[in-house]
Amino acid sequence: MKFDDLYRLHQKKGRDALGHFLVEGEHPVLELQKAATRNPALRKSELYVTSDHEKWRSPFATHLISKPRMAQLAQTKTPQGIVAVVPILAPPPPGADERSIYLYEVQDPGNLGTILRTLAWFGGFRCLLSPGSVDPYNSKVVRASAGAIFHVPLELDVPMQSLRERFNRIACLDMTGESLRSDDFPAHDCFLFGNEARGLPRDSLTSLGARPFAIPGSGGVESLNLASALALSVYELSLRGTGAERAGTR
Repeated sequence: MKFDDLYRLHQKKGRDALGHFLVEGEHPVLELQKAATRNPALRKSELYVTSDHEKWRSPFATHLISKPRMAQLAQTKTPQGIVAVVPILAPPPPGADERSIYLYEVQDPGNLGTILRTLAWFGGFRCLLSPGSVDPYNSKVVRASAGAIFHVPLELDVPMQSLRERFNRIACLDMTGESLRSDDFPAHDCFLFGNEARGLPRDSLTSLGARPFAIPGSGGVESLNLASALALSVYELSLRGTGAERAGTR
């Protein structure tokens, strides 16, 4: 890719056209290198560094550039002097024990990045994004994910109604639902989480037959932040395993 094309990756239109995105900073690049040991397709990434990182060891083609050029390429106020250009890959097929998290029109880049970190921490989760969600390859999402974006299978523009064809048992969060501590909660295949302000569309939940569950609380506040609610749900799922695991049928 020509260097002048790299600036186009600052915008979604450019990322879509060129099929790549930017990853900035030492820690995210280290996570990329770790992921590349398991996924050969990521080894096609390229690295751009300033003289401060001239001796950085990586499996990628590496280009030394000036600090003024790095300032143009980077999207942070104080660039660390290391940026990777990474191909956007199709997600692998779902694994047998993999659970799916469906996010409906999530808008906040920080929320999505934090959610990806949570899913990567616990492992065994796939993230499905509805149409109208924030672009996961947005620089703010990538930074907030702290490299977790390389460890969570991502599917984009997944219509909510398509879930009926893929999953037998679908769950969602609802203040009026039964407790997350219910024995039935881990037995579901897909877990729905709604937009930060509007939640999930009621008519779609009805047509999907989504079973509502609630996070028990003191009632002192009206609701939880999306990323916090998801983290509590994923923790509960990870504690108790799938329905098949608890029944000893695996």
